[in-house]
Amino acid sequence: MKDISKANIGAMDKVPRLNLINSCTGYKSTNLIATKSVDGQSNVAIFSSVTHLGSDPAMIGFIMRPTTVPRDTYKNIKETGYFTINHVTVDMIEDAHHSSANYDMGISEFDKTNLEEEYKTDIEIPFVKGSPVQLYCKYLNEYHIKENDTIHIIASIERLFFEEELQHEDGWLQLDKGKVVTVNGLDGYCLPKLVDRLKYARKNQPTESFIK
Repeated sequence: MKDISKANIGAMDKVPRLNLINSCTGYKSTNLIATKSVDGQSNVAIFSSVTHLGSDPAMIGFIMRPTTVPRDTYKNIKETGYFTINHVTVDMIEDAHHSSANYDMGISEFDKTNLEEEYKTDIEIPFVKGSPVQLYCKYLNEYHIKENDTIHIIASIERLFFEEELQHEDGWLQLDKGKVVTVNGLDGYCLPKLVDRLKYARKNQPTESFIK
């Protein structure tokens, strides 16, 4: 196997280092976070850092890059306290990726892509139309990560919407049925396929499958 030290990593050119380190940690979730400003301007941006934090209460977290430059997503969340998380499907890849382009403050990526806003009754924040799993989230807290000047946003899941055919009887959502994609690094989009689903592991007992 190839052996690359911390010193070697530090000596690499920016782009190869960025690609290597972003991909070496494994597949990541791919989501569009949609927000709206207090004056009604919508915004949508792709994130690969959304993670589960707990189920009771239901909470998620994601990483916001340094705010040394204006970031509509962060500004809108801080102003309104709410945002939506929308799973990206194989049909959305190009438009979702384009939402990472560096548009000027106040320009909506909904206007620059084929992504469409979708609204639910009594929710003012937009969702992304066609996303099979959609979360309506409330900002709870944030933690500054001083080592690289990023921000860990903590939020509660206030409402959850999903296509019913994805759900099994025990509550589990089978995301490959919705053609939900994942990302390898920053730009390698992959379409996962269920291999197996295993029952709760108990010591001194063989691993059992729900499927086989």
